[in-house]
Amino acid sequence: MFRRPLLLLVLVLLLALVGGLLVIGAFPPPATQQPVERTLPNERFTTR
Repeated sequence: MFRRPLLLLVLVLLLALVGGLLVIGAFPPPATQQPVERTLPNERFTTR
């Protein structure tokens, strides 16, 4: 098919990369949701 095996290897790797991107694009991994916890400084609760 090809005279150079290196060209065949590059073509196979390129097709695998494109196929992997298509699979990730079609079935994206779920995003993990975590609550945001912030500590408030004590100065906000003091009287002026």
